Order: sequence, then structure tokens, then C-alpha cells
Amino acid sequence: MNDVTVESAREVVGESLDDLLAVLDGLSVTQLNRRPAGEQTNPIAILVAHALASTRSWLSLATGKDLPPRDRPAEFLTVARDADDFRRWAAAEADTCRATLARVVDYDPARERPAPWRSDDPDTPVTAAWAMSHAIAHLGEHVGHAQLTADVVRAS
Repeated sequence: MNDVTVESAREVVGESLDDLLAVLDGLSVTQLNRRPAGEQTNPIAILVAHALASTRSWLSLATGKDLPPRDRPAEFLTVARDADDFRRWAAAEADTCRATLARVVDYDPARERPAPWRSDDPDTPVTAAWAMSHAIAHLGEHVGHAQLTADVVRAS
């Protein structure tokens, strides 16, 4: 089925994933792990790891797929060990997000499921439409964070 919502999500998510991966171009492992404004800020490696895991989880929920294993707190401990390996890993994760949207056959925007990774309310279900919208908005937010962080890191 070619649902216009899913087709639109494929395009918007695809563009955002391209933008997120572009942030990584040319960055060293030191730059990927730099906290630009002190220990309370997230480096690009963490922003990318969290954005990709979150996007995959929300898209899986939205499309009725099995939820992937996820350790949300561990996302915020991510450290890139090798810049090229990190870029390859991020590209593979982005491909998994794209594949989640590529194989949608029965999108039901009213379908409800809980999101167990939500720290505020893991048992309350959300609709597929809400999960899809949240996936897109949340990814876009973190793409912007990563772009700004990369600007600061490159300038320092």
C-alpha cells in the first residue's frame, strides 16, 4: 500500500538522515567526541547514536514492526573509537531506519502501542500517527543539534 503519510515520511526522514550523516564528513575521532561547552553538553557521537536509535524505535512503533532492542541510557555514553568505523556504523543504522519505512504494508495511523523506552510514561500507548510525527520531529531536532555542534567543533 502506498500510504501518503508513509511516502512523505520516507522522503522527510531520508533527507534528515542524509543531513545527519553529512555532519560526520571529515570529523576526527576527537571532534566526534568533543563536548563543545563542557561536560553537560553532548558530543556529536552521542547526538548521532541517540538520534538513530530513537528514530529506528519510533518508526518501528509507528509502522507496527517489532520494536528493536534499545538501551536509551547507553546511547548517552557513546564514544567513537575510530572516525571511519563510526561513520560506517551510522550509515548502516541510517539504512536500517530507511528499511523500516520501505517495507510498510499496512500503516494504520490509529493503531496504539506503548513505547517502553519512554522514561516519563512507558506503559501509556501512543498512536502510530503520533509515533511517526514524533520520529520526524525528534530526528530533525537532533540533526540541527549535530549541525550546530559540528560548526562549533570545527571552529575550535
